[in-house]
Amino acid sequence: MPAPADGFLRRGVGAALPVLTVLLAIIVIWYLAAVWMNAQWVQDQAARAGTEVGFGDLVRQTLTQDRPVLPAPHQVAIGWWDGVFGQKITSKRSLVYHGWITLSATLAGFGIGTVAGILLAVGIVHNRAMDQSVMPWAIASQSVPILAIAPMVIVVFASAGVTGLLPKAIIAAWLSFFPVLVGMVKGLRTPDAMQLDLMRSWNASPRQRFWRLRLPSSLPYLFASLKVAIAAALVGTIVGELPAGATAGLGARLLSGSYYGQTVQIWAALFAAAMLAAVLVIVVGVIEKATLTRMGLAR
Repeated sequence: MPAPADGFLRRGVGAALPVLTVLLAIIVIWYLAAVWMNAQWVQDQAARAGTEVGFGDLVRQTLTQDRPVLPAPHQVAIGWWDGVFGQKITSKRSLVYHGWITLSATLAGFGIGTVAGILLAVGIVHNRAMDQSVMPWAIASQSVPILAIAPMVIVVFASAGVTGLLPKAIIAAWLSFFPVLVGMVKGLRTPDAMQLDLMRSWNASPRQRFWRLRLPSSLPYLFASLKVAIAAALVGTIVGELPAGATAGLGARLLSGSYYGQTVQIWAALFAAAMLAAVLVIVVGVIEKATLTRMGLAR
């Protein structure tokens, strides 16, 4: 019989192999696209110099340009590493510094959006008038592009003398409240008529039915929505940093990279934002598992 450790190793390799295969395919396609998209510049330079460039030199030069149209994976990795570990945390070139600015606004917006979504969901479930009036407006609010809303929010708050974290947090809350609202409404309505009738037969008050039945039943739906909401809040924060002319934050890093044609800087900031989103979703997942396990709802 195989040892337990061998079986665990096989399962781990079996689970990782599909992911690694897809990752390898993406990297190969990325390198091919980088060579193809950056080749024109190399050929133009060779034509101006009146020389010809061989295939090997063409590939080498397309993957080592300072300002490529599409940076190669290793260039993005080097740019990300330098931004995270190669700079002082207080440096304006540090991705840690910019990431913290974005993270603070993201968490503030996520908190505002979560509280707003939960309160609206409770009102919608318990009040028919709110269900018929608020829910359509909530759905309609998400049909307006965030790129159209963000500049208006920034301008309105700036005219009132409010800049910095709050306007970005409001934009982040705008994107994050809707997933929480929808998930919480679905969760609060999960108990069926038989369960509600049973609570009434025990002479449970509306408050007791909410805290003892509806709220526990809604938690799996709530946490699933929170994972979507926190990623949406990060997107909202970055979008909020773009029209503000901000000098700090991952959005500002993207903006300055686009101004000066620093595509490696843009891609490094994009990957930093993606990693930050992944960490935030994982943190919510850990809290979810701990909460549902403690309540006996984990599978």
